[in-house]
Amino acid sequence: MQKVPYIWMDGKLIKWDEANVHILTHTLHYGLGVFEGIRCYECVDGKSAIFRLNDHIQRLFDSAHINLIKIPYSKIQLMDATKEVIRANKLKSAYIRPIAFMGDGEMGLHATTNPIRVAIAAWPWGTYLGEDGVKNGIRAKISSFTRPTVNSIMNKSKTCGNYINSIWAKREALASGYEEAIMLDNEGYISEATGENFFMVKNGVVHTPALGNSILDGITRATLLTYLKDQKIQTIEERITRDQAYLADEVFVCGTAAEITPIREIDDRTIGTGKPGPLTKKIQEFYFGVIRGKHSKYAEWLAFI
Repeated sequence: MQKVPYIWMDGKLIKWDEANVHILTHTLHYGLGVFEGIRCYECVDGKSAIFRLNDHIQRLFDSAHINLIKIPYSKIQLMDATKEVIRANKLKSAYIRPIAFMGDGEMGLHATTNPIRVAIAAWPWGTYLGEDGVKNGIRAKISSFTRPTVNSIMNKSKTCGNYINSIWAKREALASGYEEAIMLDNEGYISEATGENFFMVKNGVVHTPALGNSILDGITRATLLTYLKDQKIQTIEERITRDQAYLADEVFVCGTAAEITPIREIDDRTIGTGKPGPLTKKIQEFYFGVIRGKHSKYAEWLAFI
């Protein structure tokens, strides 16, 4: 991680190395906090813009609402603070991590009086699954770890503790020689990857798991669904089995960190030709264009610094 001068924390900019918390911070022990992953890109006109900032901050508040966390700032304040972090650190492009968490005070699962603290950090960070993965595709495996059910962990929130499940799956995949894991739900249908939504293409039709399948309502996912609808490309949100994925013509995953990353192999089975397919490439071209301000139709998604 490349350090930058400042992090916004509890209402003000402080030096990177001073953005610390007490060892008895509640979220550190129990995982009850919420976060977002956002990106800022340098656009074709030389300006910098945060992609879908309003939607990300809204989801942060939605996650907090689900978890009974009251964020002590307004959405406007946090959007302004996000821009302030980018400006203060003189970043043209960056990954941005807002987090709202329970500070120290009470201990135990019943704690309710601890202060809610908020921080926003930003730093330069390339695509999560690697530039070569974006260009040539990655190898994935079906994880032995199951995605939690909708009534055991509320998957529509980006809750800190939810991601332990993803860490287990990611480490298992890497230890086995793969770049990513694909998670199944408790009934054996594809849910999502460890930090990305799942898409596949068969005979020109795009398929993706429905929101009920223990998946996060991804903002990148929503971006692509809008584009596919605008392009009149048939898209079906449904349950998908692992063998359907093996037989797909194309598979890719998407997310703010991973952007659009093709999958060329699942469980040692080649997907399609073993290379990123034509529709995946078309979607990549759209996405990398829209985040850099090339498509005026979607300009409302850009929050310029």
